[in-house]
Amino acid sequence: MHVHRFPSVPAWLRAWFPSGGWRFTLVVLAAGAALRLWAIHAHPQIQGDSLLYGDIAVNWLTHGIYGHSVGNASGLTTIQPTLLRLPGYPAFLALCFALFGRANYRAVLYLQAIIDLATCLLIAGLAGKICGQRAARAALLLAALCPFTANYAASPLTETLSIFCVALGFRALAAVLEGPRRIWMVLLIFSWSYGALLRPDGALLAVVLWVALIVYGRGGLGLAESLRLAMVAGLLSVLPFAAWTLRNWHTFHVFQPLAPRYATDPGEFGAPGFVRWVRTLSVDFTSTNEIYWNGNSDAIDPGNLPARAFDNAGQYEETLRLLNDYNATTTLTPQLDTRFALLAQERIRAHPFRYYVTLPLLRLADMWLRPRVETLTGQLRWWQYAQHPGETRVAIFYGALNLAYLVAALLGMLRRPRLAGAMLALIVLRSLLLATIEAPEPRYTLECFPLLIAFAAVALAKCDGQKPRRI
Repeated sequence: MHVHRFPSVPAWLRAWFPSGGWRFTLVVLAAGAALRLWAIHAHPQIQGDSLLYGDIAVNWLTHGIYGHSVGNASGLTTIQPTLLRLPGYPAFLALCFALFGRANYRAVLYLQAIIDLATCLLIAGLAGKICGQRAARAALLLAALCPFTANYAASPLTETLSIFCVALGFRALAAVLEGPRRIWMVLLIFSWSYGALLRPDGALLAVVLWVALIVYGRGGLGLAESLRLAMVAGLLSVLPFAAWTLRNWHTFHVFQPLAPRYATDPGEFGAPGFVRWVRTLSVDFTSTNEIYWNGNSDAIDPGNLPARAFDNAGQYEETLRLLNDYNATTTLTPQLDTRFALLAQERIRAHPFRYYVTLPLLRLADMWLRPRVETLTGQLRWWQYAQHPGETRVAIFYGALNLAYLVAALLGMLRRPRLAGAMLALIVLRSLLLATIEAPEPRYTLECFPLLIAFAAVALAKCDGQKPRRI
């Protein structure tokens, strides 16, 4: 049977496409585009952090100040310099706003949809490199029709670009190991440097890919060459962070090469006692939405507290008094925060294993296994079937689909394809990092999906040519 192989397409562009079926590729990409366009028009998510990123981008573009707008008692708005967010995504938004109009979020979403389709091609290319073209086609289908990543194309957040950086980084690594062509080295450096400029946890991608370049490269490229490439790549990739660190030192007189752990500017009160109290009870996204996000902004309904928030009657009464005092002003003053800290200390002293082991593992499980319906227009408490049976059924379907992706990825992982060690390292390191946070969100695990999809494709397709290398 005759197979079309892009005879008129340049070699650098052919590298993005799974070989052996351009019609299949175009049909799958069209289906993926339709899914993303549906998400953009059915449930765009332009709120919360999206507006903060956009505000920084507009101020940067309009006034040359990397800062957010702050209103005062007289109704005037000033621009306050900030280091709350790294500059990677505000820079992307500023470019979009410069090209398509200020605060034109719809254009941003369309561009993110295109980037996400490019991510699908990169995942397919990665699967092809580690297992063969059958796996590449399976990966393209799994990536293009994955609703979890597609839905975030409709959210002006870092997820779409972060997922792209992971896929690009591993695809570029696979190409560099075959022969360090300049274009792939540039893309490799860009992937881990820009990934870290998007989110602080993106630095894990840089760590894994930098080490992988040396470990895998010593076999094909030689240890000396792989070390040389790694050193050059490392030096080039830190240049943006040197500029960001100098800016923060000049503006705030603090050493901050990434972004602060609790997203506070220097001198801003971070309410550590409240955060620690949340850690003693939070295990799921519902607690994040109804309790953690309301801190210092909205009332916290005591009725939304889970049963695990109290160990005895005394704690129950103290918690209700504390929340009642907080709800009177919805402001976390140092005095209230101290009371939250004392309550947290009492709970931790009584159950240290729960605080340091059980709850972090439950939060991690929630981020991996929870039905990924947070971007849909539905109830957050999806399990309350009697109140919204249709939404519960959708959530169950999403949960089952998410589990299917994870099981398929595990089966593919057990076959140990090429680069499996580096791919697994990123998944494990990111999971360990996520276990330390107090406010779980399912979107935090999406950066692992390019690797999970590539692993799943290995499970679904027989690897071409030869047995996968045990690395």
